[in-house]
Amino acid sequence: MIGDGFENIWFVGCGNMGGAILQAWLDQGLDGNKVTIVKPNASALPGGLQSQPDYPEGSSPDLVMLAMKPYQLDDVAVKLAPLVHENTHIVSVLAGTETDILRSAFPDAGKIIRLMPNMAVTVAKSPMILISEVENAELKAQMNELFAPLGPPEWLENEGQMHLATALSGSGPAFLFRFIDALAVSAAGLGMNKAQAERLALAMVDGAATLAAGSDVNPGVLADRVASPNGVTRKGLDVLDADGRVNALLHDVLKAAMERNREMAEEAKA
Repeated sequence: MIGDGFENIWFVGCGNMGGAILQAWLDQGLDGNKVTIVKPNASALPGGLQSQPDYPEGSSPDLVMLAMKPYQLDDVAVKLAPLVHENTHIVSVLAGTETDILRSAFPDAGKIIRLMPNMAVTVAKSPMILISEVENAELKAQMNELFAPLGPPEWLENEGQMHLATALSGSGPAFLFRFIDALAVSAAGLGMNKAQAERLALAMVDGAATLAAGSDVNPGVLADRVASPNGVTRKGLDVLDADGRVNALLHDVLKAAMERNREMAEEAKA
C-alpha cells in the first residue's frame, strides 16, 4: 500500500500542489493517520484532515513534504531543522530551491530529494520529475514506489536539468491549456458556437494525447501520417511549420519559463 515504510509523514504547507499530492495519496489508500499537516492558517484540506500551526512535540518525521512557498524556507527551517534526523527523508516541491540550499537548511536530515510534479497528479498522470543529492538505487526504488501511483517517475541526470524540466513538465499544462483555449476561440471566431468549440477542442486533445502516448513513433511522425498531401490537415500544418514558427514560438516559451526558474534559484541563494 502507498506510504509503506513511512509512519510519520509531515506536510509543511498544503496549498494547491501539496494538497493535490496528499489527495492523490489518500485516493490511493494512504492512511490519513500517518499524516500531520503544519500550516499557520486552518483551511479545507484533503480527506477531512485538520492542519495545526505548530510541529508535534516529542515526535520526529520519517518523511517531510516541503510544500509551502519557497521564500518561507528560512523561517520553516528554524523550527523544523532541529526535529529532523538522519532517517528523515525530505522531499521538496519548492520551485527554484536547489539541493545545496535545502541541505544548508536541514544539515542533519537524511536523504534530500527535489520533486517537480504538475497538477495532473489529481488524475495520476503527472510526470514525477526527481533528483537527489547522490545516486542511490535503494532511494530511487523507494521514491518510485511512493510517487508512481501519481504518474511516471522521471529521474534527471543532473540538477541543472531541473530548470528546463520545470518549464516543460511543471508549467507545460498551462501552455497546453492556452493552446486548447486558442483553438476554441479561433473556431468560435470562424463561426462555431463557442461552447461546442470548447467541447470539440478538449475532446480532440484528449484523444490525440491518448493516441500519441500509445504510439511507437514520436508525435512529429504522427502529425505527418495524419496529413495527406495537399489535404486539409497539410494546409493547416503548413501554417504551423512556415519558417519554423511553431518551434520558434515554443522555444521562446520554454526558454522564458526556464530562465525564470533559474532566476528563482539564484534569488534563493542571495
